[in-house]
Amino acid sequence: MVGLVLVVGTLASALKTIVVPRGYASWLTRIHFTAWRQVFGWFSGPRQPYATRDRVLAHYAPVALVTLPAAWVALVCIGFTGVFWAAGIHPLAEAFATSGSSLFTLGFDRPAGTGQVILSFVEAGIGLGLVSLMISYLPTIYGAFSRREALVGLLEVRAGLPPSPAVLLTRYARINLLDRMDDDLFVRWEEWFMDVEESHTSQPSLVFFRSPHPDRSWVTAAGCVLDTAALRASTIDVARTAQTDLVLRSGFFALRRIADYFGIAYDPDPQPDAAISITRPEFDQLVEELRVEGIPLKSDMDQAWRDYSGWRVNYDTVLIELCGLVMAPPARWSSDRPQVDNRFPKVFHAPRRRVNP
Repeated sequence: MVGLVLVVGTLASALKTIVVPRGYASWLTRIHFTAWRQVFGWFSGPRQPYATRDRVLAHYAPVALVTLPAAWVALVCIGFTGVFWAAGIHPLAEAFATSGSSLFTLGFDRPAGTGQVILSFVEAGIGLGLVSLMISYLPTIYGAFSRREALVGLLEVRAGLPPSPAVLLTRYARINLLDRMDDDLFVRWEEWFMDVEESHTSQPSLVFFRSPHPDRSWVTAAGCVLDTAALRASTIDVARTAQTDLVLRSGFFALRRIADYFGIAYDPDPQPDAAISITRPEFDQLVEELRVEGIPLKSDMDQAWRDYSGWRVNYDTVLIELCGLVMAPPARWSSDRPQVDNRFPKVFHAPRRRVNP
């Protein structure tokens, strides 16, 4: 019975991880990624320079992902060892040899009874099924990764590296596209947020896949776009458009749902005047940078600050926590916050269920 429970639990974990298109927390996947996190954490401590830690952690998600089917296969083999032993194959070592021969379709140890042969066929089919699932799983993962990184890479041209909302607004002003940011930037990023939300909750390992360039990160890129949209809606003296509001809402909904999976706590319905990690002097400094570049600004900066803060409060906590979770490279107004814990996290939480407003 213990062996049967182990086999069924392993298969359920594999199905939840690969087949079910929802962010279910599989106990086995969670334990597996947590164990590998501990291993990589030993070589990427806070005393190491960022470049060293980034090189080490770049291998974390791929190694954990590729070794996941090996964990499934090992547990199925152990589980069927118990099943074969209960079916009359003794001693335990012989039951293990029969299980391994069946699982890997080696055929060097053939059971004698009809019932045992049927069990051998079932285990062989399970082994082939797990391999087939993983073969189909990896292209999906890397396809989603490529889609994510394409727009993150394009942002470097517009916002610099690391990305900054001040640089992004300045460059659009210099090429006379400040009033056309909706079509050139926000429409595509609204679609990007929706794609990232779906892919990074159904396949959470994608959260830890690092960008090809060490100074890029999907989290800091998202923060830059959200801050740019919030500044355009609150501070820049251009016509207000619905697309700016839409990209903001799609952005903080996406980050919240990813945060839900990892158990990150936040206020789902914050007050507009709640505290944020950005201070008024930092906001005033950025405003002065924009003023020097000749960008049109609204006359009432007090109201602009209240409006910006009212948008930022919706994604401030989750943005900073996700930066700490993935150990994002330093970037303005996201991973540079004092609240970001850049130590590699040691706990892989079960998801929290939330109802967003």
